[in-house]
Amino acid sequence: MDYNEELQALLDISIALSAEKDHNKLFNLIITKSMDVANCDAGTLYLYEDEKLHFKIMKTLSMNVDKGSDGSVIDLPPVDLKPENICAYCAINRQILNIPDVYASESFDFSGPKKYDSMTGYHTGSMMAIPLIDSDDKVVGVLQLINAKDKDGNIIAFDQSLEQIIYALASQAAIAVSNMRYQEELKDQMWSFAEAMATAIDERTPYNATHTRKVAKYSGMLADHINKLHEEGKEEEYFDKNRKEQLVMGALLHDIGKLVTPLEVMNKATRLGEKEAELKDRIHDIRLYAKVDELEGRISHEDFESVNSKLTESLDMIGKVNTAGFVDDDTYSSLQAIFEYEYDHNGEKVPFFTEEEKECLSVRKGTLTADERKIMEDHVVVTAKILDKVHFGKYFANTPILAAQHHECLNGKGYPNHITAEDLSTDARILAVADICDALLATDRPYKKPIPKDKALDIMRDMARCGNIDGKLVEYMAECLGQAEQTTD
Repeated sequence: MDYNEELQALLDISIALSAEKDHNKLFNLIITKSMDVANCDAGTLYLYEDEKLHFKIMKTLSMNVDKGSDGSVIDLPPVDLKPENICAYCAINRQILNIPDVYASESFDFSGPKKYDSMTGYHTGSMMAIPLIDSDDKVVGVLQLINAKDKDGNIIAFDQSLEQIIYALASQAAIAVSNMRYQEELKDQMWSFAEAMATAIDERTPYNATHTRKVAKYSGMLADHINKLHEEGKEEEYFDKNRKEQLVMGALLHDIGKLVTPLEVMNKATRLGEKEAELKDRIHDIRLYAKVDELEGRISHEDFESVNSKLTESLDMIGKVNTAGFVDDDTYSSLQAIFEYEYDHNGEKVPFFTEEEKECLSVRKGTLTADERKIMEDHVVVTAKILDKVHFGKYFANTPILAAQHHECLNGKGYPNHITAEDLSTDARILAVADICDALLATDRPYKKPIPKDKALDIMRDMARCGNIDGKLVEYMAECLGQAEQTTD
């Protein structure tokens, strides 16, 4: 290989190194290209971590040895930074070492290679060790090359003219490794942020203790299921690592806006909530007023019994409606009738119910009034506002978008932006299905009893028929839950 060929090879390798984003492929590229340039039979890539050199990849072409290329851990102890070891010396002193013949050298402790030779029948001849130094002048590893060969395949010493080429290649490799580590650190920071926020959300109320992580789990399950179907030729969509990570992180952050939702709204287990005690105290007081009025002759016993009957009727209705999942038409009509009850105490009309209490008890489904539901729904708007202040970078660019769309519906009837199907990605649809699925199956919600899986799926299928959520994803969720049950059994 002449100078121009060497230069072109180095440029090609540098471009390849800078473009590679996969750890294992990058490490393989480093050692494979280095062995090609040096025309040698074997090589080992060490990475510097915790003040030791850890084996990352080992290759020996003539013996068909290839360890660590698939990301598996090489079962060898790391090399301590002691100068008698050639790789350690290379890292400590940041210099290339070129040993023409290991067996003729007394400069370093080569007992390891010699022991390997005696066990395998291999012969370690020439050796070169090159430090991997990044742009911050930090050693990130060592590249060790073994047994340079001539054109006939004979073992020869490494050509000194190649040292600078290999060193330049190693420098590019070191920068690529460092850049990848920096990217991983940034990703780790984002994941730690997401986990911290998820913990804060779930810890804020016992009724949300596992919701965030279950939604993330269901979202990941759906992505994996879609990938399996894709491999079987049954699904066009595919979630690569980046796409799935953005989805799962979006799930972890989808309820971050609940950090500012009032607990009396978020934890409202009954229609009356904190107003129940006040209402019952008033009814108790009215009964006392009526009894005193009867004893002092201001009303007859029959009048007292009439008031007492209305009070009892009111308490019974409160008990029936306050925790009901749904208020039917007959109950609603009876409820409106008792709202008119009042008692004339010392010439002053005392209503049994305040206007706020009437509004709360008149809720047909769920526990929240229209104003409270608006407050609750605003958590999505707050989620978008909070995440808009976070720099997610290119890797997680879709995360805040997905988190803010988990209550949108395909028919445009969702909130807060009434986005329709054509603008809702599969990822956003997955998050919506996962969120609803856990909301239905959850056993720790104060405002509802847990729903059996089959009934929850029927409810979701009905929502799909109404155009709210993606019916295909509902069926995928049913398949995922079924497979999970089989695994548990």
